[in-house]
Amino acid sequence: MGVFPDITFKLGDYVESFVNFLDTTLEAFFEFIYLFSSNVINGIEGFLIWIPWWLFIVLIILLGWYFKSVTAGLLYGIFIFLVGTFGLWEDLMTTIAIVMTAVLISLALGIPLGVWMAFSKRFSVVMRPILDAMQTMPSFVYLIPAIFFFGLGNVSAIFATLIYAIPPVIRLTELAIRSVDQEVMESAESFGSSRWQMLFKIQLPQALPTIMAGVNQTTMMALAMVVIASMVGAQGLGEQVLVSINQIDIALGFEAGISIVFLAIIIDRITGGVADKFQKHRRVS
Repeated sequence: MGVFPDITFKLGDYVESFVNFLDTTLEAFFEFIYLFSSNVINGIEGFLIWIPWWLFIVLIILLGWYFKSVTAGLLYGIFIFLVGTFGLWEDLMTTIAIVMTAVLISLALGIPLGVWMAFSKRFSVVMRPILDAMQTMPSFVYLIPAIFFFGLGNVSAIFATLIYAIPPVIRLTELAIRSVDQEVMESAESFGSSRWQMLFKIQLPQALPTIMAGVNQTTMMALAMVVIASMVGAQGLGEQVLVSINQIDIALGFEAGISIVFLAIIIDRITGGVADKFQKHRRVS
């Protein structure tokens, strides 16, 4: 018996009915998403596994050197080499493929939504509570509709990761567009620039450093979902962590966990370096 036995409102029942309605009405759409996501993941994973291990490490070193420093690049290369010595190379490639797919979809959806919010106050008012809910809702809740729509596997992991990781890039894109100097905008408008010209030639270039910060946050949040997503059948390093928990295997748990830490450090530093490069270029120009 509840606190209010005579006053009940089963909001969850309405949500369940709505989800059932979506599954029935948009079955073809969800099937398309499943096939598209599967092909992207398999394509990226296949390409990464096809690359020789030494070439992949060299590419990581070069990226680290270009965006940070030579020392950082060598350190990142050592991190990747250590993951290979743990016997987790293919799991690492799978995790990178899942994270890359989730991030690419997040950016393809998030940046246009952020621009739309910057242009429309009404849309922004509607979206903000939705984004608040997406960021504060427990991550495990996302797994339920993911399984319902896509079953177990990597696609469900991407769906759950997408909901959790997309809000930062949307918010920071809106903030970046709104923060563009209005005097520059008025000057461009006085010269007859259209709204689209101002967006692509002034607002987006000016906002790019802040948008890149959003990309960094989205990528890190996508990586944070790796272990949780393994509960819906996602493969990769998160799956190894889950196996180690079930088997109480301390050695495997540590190796898989430290591999995720290595990957998080590399992604954070490189994407942060990209944002710094854009920021320096903006100051010079």
